[in-house]
Amino acid sequence: QDNARQKYTELVSSLVSAESASQEKDASPEESRHDGYETILVTTKNNITKIMFNRPDRKNAINHKMYREIIKALEEAGKDDSTIAVITGNGDYYSSGNDLNNFTNIQPGEMEKMAKDGAVLLKEFVGHFIDFPKPLIAVVNGPAIGICVTVLGLCDIVYASDRATFHSPFSQLGQSPEGCSSYLFPKIMGLAKANEILLFNKKLTAAEACAQGLVTEVFPDRTFQKEVWARLEAYASLPKNSLAVSKQLLRSMEKEKLHAVNSKECEVLKERWLSDECVNAIVSFFQKKSKL
Repeated sequence: QDNARQKYTELVSSLVSAESASQEKDASPEESRHDGYETILVTTKNNITKIMFNRPDRKNAINHKMYREIIKALEEAGKDDSTIAVITGNGDYYSSGNDLNNFTNIQPGEMEKMAKDGAVLLKEFVGHFIDFPKPLIAVVNGPAIGICVTVLGLCDIVYASDRATFHSPFSQLGQSPEGCSSYLFPKIMGLAKANEILLFNKKLTAAEACAQGLVTEVFPDRTFQKEVWARLEAYASLPKNSLAVSKQLLRSMEKEKLHAVNSKECEVLKERWLSDECVNAIVSFFQKKSKL
């Protein structure tokens, strides 16, 4: 009996030592930074690939280059060794949405080409959120506007600071919903609430967005990063393939529908961008801005 007890003690000791060694080995892995990006920062650490919008001086507004870089980053994150991917913003804003400078410096004869190319780019951008194969988590550190609000419905979890707000001013700018929000928002929060946001430009607080199901959980801003990243690191230690397969199972039921919605939304937006309403709204926006 003593011999058996001794063997058991040795076995437990060896297991504890092995686990401690493993934890020490994994305790502070280097954060690796991905090269080739100008408008975003892409890093990988602790099995998490982080895609950070990085135009803080422009409130992380998304220009054409940034759309393409986010597409590339999602492609790479989908194939790398990370378990989960995280999207967040650098600075005070999560993102102020589509950079309206995308609409400036366009000659009258180039409007149709701009609208066509913009719709193709947007469709590809949203398509990468629809098809992303791993858990995708949005960490909304501040105000979010437009496209960066609508694609939240395509993320698997959305954590928000209590200073975040959510605003989709489409009709104000003579535009229409994108990011599959015309389908997902009524599904997430009910038609009446979705209409307030998508038709009548209602801005939500983080608490309201959480109550309506767009946000998973809200954290106090002072502890936001610490609390959220502790959660994310715990998620990233879960079995990678199990998470990916489960995510794909949940998404597979809707994938075809989401691509059809994305296609239709981009088609309508292309027409909106060429409309007098949209052109006048954007001109008015820049006139107000120049007076500030």
